[in-house]
Amino acid sequence: MPKIKTKSGAKKRFKITASGKVKAGAAGKRHRLISHSSKYIRENRGTRVLSEAETKRVKRWLPNG
Repeated sequence: MPKIKTKSGAKKRFKITASGKVKAGAAGKRHRLISHSSKYIRENRGTRVLSEAETKRVKRWLPNG
């Protein structure tokens, strides 16, 4: 049986926590930050835990955890 490959982009962008949730960095923080409000920048600091539906999709891309 062939091995299942991990999506290269997914392994760089997501981490799976010990409880099985998926963590991801906040989107929209790379450039054009002058046009965003301070509130937007502040609220998108750090990482996010993905929703149930997105978690299912991401776990399919990361078969080995």
